[in-house]
Amino acid sequence: MPVWLIPIAYTVVSVACGLVLPRLEHSYAASFDLGVSSSAVLAALSAISSGMMALTGIVFSIAFVMLQFSAITYSPRFASRFARDPVLFHALGIFFATFTYALATTFWVDRSGEVGVPTLSAIGAVVLLFVSLLVFGLLMRRLGDLQITNTLRFIGAQGREVIRQTIVAGGARAAAVAGVTPAGPVVQLLRHQGPPRYVQAYDIPGLVALARRAGGVIDMEAAVGDMVLDGSVVLRVLGGTGGLQDVELLRAVRLGSDRTFEQDPKYPLRLLVDIAIKALSPAINDPTTAVQALDQIEDLLRRLARRPLDIGRVADGEGSLRLAFPSPSWGDYLSLAFDEIRVFGATSVQVLRRLRSALIGLEELLDGDARGEEVRRYLAHIDAAIERSTFDEQDRHAARQEDPQGLGLTR
Repeated sequence: MPVWLIPIAYTVVSVACGLVLPRLEHSYAASFDLGVSSSAVLAALSAISSGMMALTGIVFSIAFVMLQFSAITYSPRFASRFARDPVLFHALGIFFATFTYALATTFWVDRSGEVGVPTLSAIGAVVLLFVSLLVFGLLMRRLGDLQITNTLRFIGAQGREVIRQTIVAGGARAAAVAGVTPAGPVVQLLRHQGPPRYVQAYDIPGLVALARRAGGVIDMEAAVGDMVLDGSVVLRVLGGTGGLQDVELLRAVRLGSDRTFEQDPKYPLRLLVDIAIKALSPAINDPTTAVQALDQIEDLLRRLARRPLDIGRVADGEGSLRLAFPSPSWGDYLSLAFDEIRVFGATSVQVLRRLRSALIGLEELLDGDARGEEVRRYLAHIDAAIERSTFDEQDRHAARQEDPQGLGLTR
C-alpha cells in the first residue's frame, strides 16, 4: 500500500468507529455509567480534537524542517528515505484518527440529553490520546536518527548487509564460471521504453531460468545503479534460440525512480562520500564529519578487500554460463571511496591524515596481493598531492602522518 494511503485509512476507520461505537454502546451497554455529565465529556472530547490538530501541525512542521535540514547538510538521497518512512505516516494516521474519532463522538454526545452519555466511547478517545503521546515519543526518537552519527552508522550497517548478501553470496555462486566471457551471436535485444529509471535489482534466478529455456546467455548491459533512458539497451540474449517475451525479461529487471541498497554495494559508499564532501564544502567546513564518514568507508572497503568481486557470471545447475552482468572491480571501489574526498579534502590536514591511515590499513591487510599494489599507487597519489599543495613544510609533514582520528595521535 502506498504510504500516503496510511493516514487516509486511519481517518476512515476512526470516523466509522466514532459514529458506530456510541450507538452500539447505547444499544448494549446503556447501563454503564461513571456519573460523568455530558458537558464534561463534551469538553474533554472538544479539547482532545482541537489539541490533536495543533499537536499534529507542530510535530510535522518540526519533522519536515529537520528533513530539509538533513537534506541540505548530509545528502538529499538519504533524507528522502525518512520522507517516505512508514513510521512517519503511521504517526500522522494515529494523530488524525484521534482527532476525527473525538470529533465524531462529539456529535453523539451532543444528543446525550435524549440518549445518555456514551462513557465507553469517550474513554476510547482518551485511550487514543495516550496512544498518540506514545507515538509522538517514538517519532521523536525516529527523527533522532537524522543525527550525523546515527546516519553514518545506519548507512554503514546497510553497506555491510548488502556486501554480505551480494558479494559473499555472489562470490560463491560465480566461482565456477569466474572469468568466463559470454559468447555467441545476439539473437534478441531488449531496450527500455518510457521515462528514465534506475536499475534497482536483478531477479537472478529468474534470468538464469529464462536463459536456460532459450539455450543461451543473457548479457546485462545495464548494471545495478545505472539509469536507463528511453531506447537504452537493457540486455542482450546471446546464442540459443531466443524467442523470450520482452515482458518476461522486463519482469526480471526491477526498475525504479531511485537507487536502493539492494544488490548495490556502491550505493552506501556513494552516500558516505556525499556526506563527507558536503561536510568539506566551504559553506559547512566540518572535516570531522568527513573523518567519521571515512571510518565507515574504510570498514566497508576492508570487507570488500578480500572478497571475490568478479561476481557477474552466473551458471545454471549444470555449470553452463547463463547470466553475465557488470560488477565493479577493486579499483572502481577504491576510486569511488576516495577520489572526491581526496579532491575536496586537499586543504584539510585532518582529512589527509585520515585518508593515509585508511590506505595504509588496507595496504597492510592486502600485503602481497595485487589489490595491495593498487592501494600503494593510490597512497603515492595522495603523497604527491600533499607535495603539490599550498601547505608549508610543517603542514606537509603533519599531513603525511597517518592518523585514524584525523587529528588525534601521531603514529
